[in-house]
Amino acid sequence: MSASVKSTFQAFAVQGTTATQAKSTNEINNKNFSKLCKDCKVIGQKCTSTDVDIVFSKCKTKGAQKMTFEQFCQALKELSPKRFPKKSKDEAEEAIFKLVEDKTPGTNATTKTTNTKNVDRMTDASKYTGAHKSRFDAETGKGKGIDGRKDVDENTGYVGAYKGDGTYDKTH
Repeated sequence: MSASVKSTFQAFAVQGTTATQAKSTNEINNKNFSKLCKDCKVIGQKCTSTDVDIVFSKCKTKGAQKMTFEQFCQALKELSPKRFPKKSKDEAEEAIFKLVEDKTPGTNATTKTTNTKNVDRMTDASKYTGAHKSRFDAETGKGKGIDGRKDVDENTGYVGAYKGDGTYDKTH
């Protein structure tokens, strides 16, 4: 098999593994094999993810969780007539290996960035009303900190929140 197919196999084999596991990875698990088949468009009109799972189980060593590169090539050969039913056996095998050449794992379902206009509107202090408005400086839009949140009492007495500061000597 070509080096480009081997590079695709290795790129998908290390997907989702830690750096220490990736160094010794020359086998691919079912999840990554399915991802490879989806990303490389092996799964198509006639070839389903169920077919991919069945072929994976069939081609790997019995009792093993992963398959080697040789087993991977065999699995692709098994999938080729399903994927390309109108082509001859050899043409189908050649076509399926062409699909897999020089591919890397894609990030097709990652989280998209949010609409920033919503966040801008919520964090613009000039649009605040009521009690929230008093917590921000009108000119700069910066928060006032504790001063903007509540009336600060002077706790200067010997007991917290003592209001009669300086009156002790006067009563006696």
